[in-house]
Amino acid sequence: MPVTAKLLPTSDTADLIEGSDIFLKEFIDKDAVELLHLQIENKEFFEQFSMRRPNGFYTVQGQEERIRSFRRDKEKDVSYNFGIYSSSENQLLGTINLFQILRGSLQSAFIGYFMDRKQNGKGYTSEAVKILIEYGFKELKLHRIEAGVMPHNTASIRVLEKAGFHKEGIARKSVNINGKWEDHQVLAIINPAHE
Repeated sequence: MPVTAKLLPTSDTADLIEGSDIFLKEFIDKDAVELLHLQIENKEFFEQFSMRRPNGFYTVQGQEERIRSFRRDKEKDVSYNFGIYSSSENQLLGTINLFQILRGSLQSAFIGYFMDRKQNGKGYTSEAVKILIEYGFKELKLHRIEAGVMPHNTASIRVLEKAGFHKEGIARKSVNINGKWEDHQVLAIINPAHE
């Protein structure tokens, strides 16, 4: 992987991972308003690819609760959630996470991400995916990272393939997206240290 990420603890006790054009930062309480703005600005765009949002999601309190749940999930080692920020402007561009982490004999996780519609096509998502893969393999010692993408979402499939993911097949009606069960292209990458 050509991207080299550097993990830096911040004064807010949130991890920050530096890339070249972006950095990933764990969300802290004061990020709720900015996170809400990202969600509202991209509501229709994001909801094409997400599960139904609970009542209160599009409120500051809803985002504060999300951030608290991110912290709880990290403490339990089941999910790691980051904001994607531009290095030049320190602006929140999107979100990315490793979730459904399984330990034991699997050592696996899924990756998911959302990028502000206005920032698509600029390479930020590709860099964020590469950075988080490196974090997952080196810091979290994962063996395998998977992704599921609706087959018509060719841009997202390209992002994953550029990061080294390979296609494994179609999972039929595998994820409930906005109230409808959708097929997903399954892609995965194996920790190169285990090849």
